[in-house]
Amino acid sequence: MKPFRRWLAAAALTTFSMVAAAQQGPIKFGFAMSQTGPLAGNGKACLIAMQMWAEDQNAKGGLLGRKVELVYYDDQSLASNVPGLYSKLLDVDKVDVVLSGYGTNMTAPAMPVVMQHDKVFMTIFVTGINEKFQYERFFSITPNGPNSRIELSRGYFDIAMAMNPKPTTVALVGADAEFSQVALDGAREHVKRLGLKVVYDKSYPPSTTDYAPVLRAIQATSPDFIFVASYPGDSSGLIRAAKEIQLKTRLFGGGMIGVQFGAIKGQLGSLLNGIVAYDVYAPEPTMKFAGVEDLLTRYRVRAVKEGADPVGIYGPPYAYAEMQVLGQAITGAGSLDEKKLTAQLKSATFDTVVGKIRYGQNGEWEKARLLYVQYQGIQGNDIEQFKLSGKQVILYPPELKSGTLQTPFSR
Repeated sequence: MKPFRRWLAAAALTTFSMVAAAQQGPIKFGFAMSQTGPLAGNGKACLIAMQMWAEDQNAKGGLLGRKVELVYYDDQSLASNVPGLYSKLLDVDKVDVVLSGYGTNMTAPAMPVVMQHDKVFMTIFVTGINEKFQYERFFSITPNGPNSRIELSRGYFDIAMAMNPKPTTVALVGADAEFSQVALDGAREHVKRLGLKVVYDKSYPPSTTDYAPVLRAIQATSPDFIFVASYPGDSSGLIRAAKEIQLKTRLFGGGMIGVQFGAIKGQLGSLLNGIVAYDVYAPEPTMKFAGVEDLLTRYRVRAVKEGADPVGIYGPPYAYAEMQVLGQAITGAGSLDEKKLTAQLKSATFDTVVGKIRYGQNGEWEKARLLYVQYQGIQGNDIEQFKLSGKQVILYPPELKSGTLQTPFSR
């Protein structure tokens, strides 16, 4: 075949492939995400970041020659809504790729539905779920490491044991809900490992509104430090109650979800001082990744217009990163085939705005990178201060440490 004819044949094949891809329609990414209810503070922020990725990707030509489209529903922060929404996504909307909503409590009810359809399931901010399900196509964007149930609290206990003198007693408390119970179970493993004495270990109903009696009961046991496993509403309630009763302990915090949200940061303001809490990103000089500052700058412009978290340092970087991972996996696999996509996710290293991500065989990060930060020097309720370094000082892990623990919490 002459060169011109070879070129013409190749051009014709390329054109045919592009037309065929266009005729297939967009690649649909389906999920439920809290836009109302107590989890909306982070759900709205995550959705904006995911939409930004879709816009960015489509500007580059999409994936596999096809545009990408997000198909999503508001789960209203109610776990009971989740199974029906995922059945609709998979059976009616026929989405190609499935992602979880925000958090453990919203993801657990979706797992059986996704497993029945044998789909790859990318999840965000979940803890310990796949220990129960053992699903081979489960993947997490949360930096929990191989054993998320135990890793969630490891940093907190390591910080506590570095205090001088070493603590000997601990109190454990959390809601009677999925996330809290998984987190408390992991904390008990560290209690055994470290030989600590548990002086309090109880759960409160998710419907609790007055947390002062809970903390008074804990304070009566005089623990050296307190580990909390809570969701946004109870995190705020516990912190306010700690101020109200003038809680006396050396260290207070733990797996407190919600303090990472901009709205809650603004509401609590200086009440956060001294709290040591789980996190995944902080604007500290030890934690700079390529692309994350640009993402946050663009995100904040949209967040103000759309009434979402104006700080955005918790959910948006990881929500954008999960889409980057899926996009790169689909490109690498050259297909939406579930087996090929699973193999690609388990074998490749992904470049994202939160750094490089590589998965272990259980779908969790190969290496944990959870943070524990302490809120320091917070003045008033100005939300802008949380965009600055020095306000959420990283205490753990050691390689990202940016400050020193201030103790006791009572101070």
